[in-house]
Amino acid sequence: MKLKQNRLVIKVGTSTITNENGSTDFRAIDNLAMVLSDLQNKGYEIILVSSAAIALGFSHLGFKERPTSIRMLQASAAVGQNKLMSYYNKCFNDYDKTIAQILLSAEDILDDEKEANLINTFEALLEKNVIPIVNENDSVNFTEIESEDKLFGDNDLLSAIVANLTRAGKLIILSDIDGFFDKDPRLYPDAQIVHLIDDIEDDRFLDSAGGAGSRRGTGGMMTKIQAATLAHNQGIDTIITNGRKPKSLYEILQGEEVGTLILGNKDILKL
Repeated sequence: MKLKQNRLVIKVGTSTITNENGSTDFRAIDNLAMVLSDLQNKGYEIILVSSAAIALGFSHLGFKERPTSIRMLQASAAVGQNKLMSYYNKCFNDYDKTIAQILLSAEDILDDEKEANLINTFEALLEKNVIPIVNENDSVNFTEIESEDKLFGDNDLLSAIVANLTRAGKLIILSDIDGFFDKDPRLYPDAQIVHLIDDIEDDRFLDSAGGAGSRRGTGGMMTKIQAATLAHNQGIDTIITNGRKPKSLYEILQGEEVGTLILGNKDILKL
C-alpha cells in the first residue's frame, strides 16, 4: 500500500513539553500547536503522538519524582491524560483546530478486527480535518508502564506503529537533542551529529545509541532507533530532531538538512 506523502506522524516526548521540575511547559505546547495547525493549513494531515501524561499526573498528585508502584503510575496516567488533553485542546482551539483523543493498548494493534476499526477511525478523523492525538492507555493497561511485555516503549515505537497503520509519508520524532550523534554528546564534547542514515541496521548506530534521556521520560535514543527501524522496514522515512525547535518542521518538509534523516526502505514499496 502506497505511503501518503502529505500525512505526517509527529511524536513529542515528555521532556519537550514539561519543564525540569516536571510541570507543564505551556509555551512549548502552544508553539507546537501553532506549527502543526499551520502545517495542516498548508495541506498536511497531522497525527500527533504525545507522551507526558504520567509526568503531568504525578506532578499534580504531589509526587516529586516518578512513582514506582503500578497503582500510582496508573493513577498518574489517569490524572495526567486529562490535563494533557485539556492543554492541547486550549492551544489548538486558539488556532481554530479540532483535536481527538485516541488511547491505545497492545490489544488494539494485535487484534485484526480492532486494528481495522482503528485504521478506519484515523481515516475518518483525518478526512474531517481533525488532528488525532495518540497516547498509550496507561491508566488501564499496566503492561505499557512496567511490564517486560510492553509493545510501545516510551511512545517511540507507538509512533512508528501508528505511522505504519496510517501509511504516513514521514515519521518525525521530536526529542530533547538535535538528532542522532556518533556518540553520546552528554559524555563526549566532540560528538558529531549524523544527518543521514541510509542503513539503519549498521551496528555502529546501535552501539552509540546510549541509554534513557531525561528523568521525566523513560525513552532514549535506543527506542528511537528501534522505532526508525520499524518505520524503515515499511518504507517510511524517520526524522529525529529537537522538539524545542518546532519551527524546524518547516525546514524538514522543504528537504533541508535538519536533525537526522533515517531513510525508509523504498524497495518494500515496490512489492
